[in-house]
Amino acid sequence: MDQGEVVEHVAIRAGSAGRPIVVGISGFCGSGMSTLARRIVEALPGAVRMRGDDFLDPARSHLRSADWDGVERQRLVSSVLEPFRGQQPGEFRRYGWAVGALGAPEPVPRAEILVVDLIGLFHPEALPSLDVTVWCDVELDVAVSRGMARDRELGRRHEALWTDVWTPNERDFAQRFMPREHAETLYASSY
Repeated sequence: MDQGEVVEHVAIRAGSAGRPIVVGISGFCGSGMSTLARRIVEALPGAVRMRGDDFLDPARSHLRSADWDGVERQRLVSSVLEPFRGQQPGEFRRYGWAVGALGAPEPVPRAEILVVDLIGLFHPEALPSLDVTVWCDVELDVAVSRGMARDRELGRRHEALWTDVWTPNERDFAQRFMPREHAETLYASSY
């Protein structure tokens, strides 16, 4: 699907759900997840975005793991996704990268659609809490090249993390959990 088709698919699902829905966007690092999430929110009134980076553990996300252990899926599910889907009040805390700690409690947003973009999202801990699943369908080597270029443009020197940690984590996660197969929608990201 292209971006317009993804937006239309989300709008149809939201219109027929009868309750707020969660749209999970995942893919390899650098595949265009955040860009797609922002565009869906811009295109659909009543949609809000939850940045996946707010649910990464900064130490564990920089370590090798076969299941993206640094992705705090359980915290995301219990503090945001389930209260949102159940239209219940709740609070969550974003990870503040600038201060190196969880931030102050914030209320769970109220909206018709919550869009979450996150690596390692299509995992058994989180899949039951996602109403729509979109995979940014980009080959790993292409996604890594894009991500590394983006980081260089932003002045971030993460080459060793990309080659020694993030790319192997992506390969292991894809082999173990087959996230692409859990997506109901494949988005052909051109970034």
